[in-house]
Amino acid sequence: MSRRLSTFSRVAFALAPVVALVAACGSGSTPGSSANEPTIVLKVADPGNSGALAVGKRDGTFDAALKSLGAKVQWVNITPGFSSNLKLFNTGELDVSGAAFSPVVGALSKDVGVKIVAVADPAGLDQAGIIVNPDSGITSVAGLVGKRVAVNPAGKGEYITLKALQSAGVPADKVTRVPLQQKDAASAFATGKVDAWASFLVPYQEAKAAGAREIVTEGSIGSKDNTVVVFRTEVLDKHPAVAAKYLEVLQGLTAKQKASPADFENVFDKTGPRALSGDRLADAIKVGGQVTIPRLPREADSVALGDVVNVFADNGVIKNRITAADIFYDLKAKLNAEQLAAVKEK
Repeated sequence: MSRRLSTFSRVAFALAPVVALVAACGSGSTPGSSANEPTIVLKVADPGNSGALAVGKRDGTFDAALKSLGAKVQWVNITPGFSSNLKLFNTGELDVSGAAFSPVVGALSKDVGVKIVAVADPAGLDQAGIIVNPDSGITSVAGLVGKRVAVNPAGKGEYITLKALQSAGVPADKVTRVPLQQKDAASAFATGKVDAWASFLVPYQEAKAAGAREIVTEGSIGSKDNTVVVFRTEVLDKHPAVAAKYLEVLQGLTAKQKASPADFENVFDKTGPRALSGDRLADAIKVGGQVTIPRLPREADSVALGDVVNVFADNGVIKNRITAADIFYDLKAKLNAEQLAAVKEK
């Protein structure tokens, strides 16, 4: 996705020559493999052509750091939007991903076994919002009354829509929220099947570049839907040191991106459909220079999370008001002093 953080882990290990125990979170070494070969496989959402993860993938930074722990990364192709990939977590095909509060709250309401290990302070709040077709006549949130808005259900798009309506004093039941993941929403928006689209990151920027009109951004509605790093809970329970090392590497790469954002764009392809140029590239570099480094959760993050939970619960998106204890994983309790020092307060 783009510029959001992405993280990962999937695990398996062989125990004895005769008896092999393969953990549900990964795949172990095969018969005849080297004793030094990594046996823990972290299944990570592929980062595409930009960002800290893309540079880490290109340079092998994660594998180099994880080798001493007997782990390596396997990059997994995903569809845009965390909520569209929940089934991959359920089947053990994906272990770590970047996300935001909203789709993780939605995931936990569906009993998906994931937890947040790190939070990044707000940045790039103009990279998500609500867009309309330029000939729609809609110029504000109030203009959405009686209209159809595409949202990824129980995810960022639905949160943005509900938060925007709340901020504008428009009752949520006056607007029809059409549940569509990003790929399907893009098609529905382009063909006029919906009047507006609450979108984010690459699909959002692509739609704006194609002429869509922005009526609100996350920043203008006071969004609290912060960017996070999410792991499958089983991986965290079995391999907290691997999760900590992954986070440490991600923190280092993100700091480098903030210092030299141009080096983190068009990482693999300089030309072609994945490559950016012109205004799109300039905007991406600007956003890259604003990134914030993911860190272990703080009390203020619980307050921000509470806003997302309340918006969803008040509008019937979720039945139970999930708490910080439900969603934040206490990684620090699993680490020794050296491990904790490497990832704390970055």
